[in-house]
Amino acid sequence: MDDGPHVEYWDRMAGGYDRATAFVERRFLAGSRVWVAERVVGRTLEVAVGTGANLAYYGSRADELVLTDHSAQMIAIARRRATDLGLAAEFHRGDAGGLPFDDEDFDTVVCTLALCCVPDEVAVLRELARVVRADGRVLLVDHVASSSRFWRTVQRGADLVGRRNGERYLRRPLLRLPEAGLVAVEESATRARLVERVVARRA
Repeated sequence: MDDGPHVEYWDRMAGGYDRATAFVERRFLAGSRVWVAERVVGRTLEVAVGTGANLAYYGSRADELVLTDHSAQMIAIARRRATDLGLAAEFHRGDAGGLPFDDEDFDTVVCTLALCCVPDEVAVLRELARVVRADGRVLLVDHVASSSRFWRTVQRGADLVGRRNGERYLRRPLLRLPEAGLVAVEESATRARLVERVVARRA
């Protein structure tokens, strides 16, 4: 497996990640995780599951739950979290840009707060489109280029620092959906469009 240049960084971050992001999680992200979970149906794939922050919100909505991440340490934490929650889940370590699943394998595909961290967001979106069924849904949540001039200035500074570890703060996956054969059927955003939520289907 090609681990890429940033996997070691995420492996190192894994143990303290939840503590480091606790304030942002409560203040900015928890509502979007609820939004995602309310739209999950059937056989569900979550790509780039990280430490499993979405898992507490899924409940019994997913008939089958399949989770992937490129970081072995992140997967280990997500696996423990799933066990603690009593969730039956199948885990795979792998690259979001080359998923180890058949075409049209899932009713729902989830990707939250990860397209900001991949080398090629369109390549990942194409993979999500490939593995979702023709009548299925792709659920996306990410921090994106803000609608506020002030916050975009802050994001530009964060982008200069974050890109050394593969993070980007000025992307907006919604605008790249057509390149991946996807079309948005629902969209919303938090205040100042710091976080954007999208439901997409295959075009």
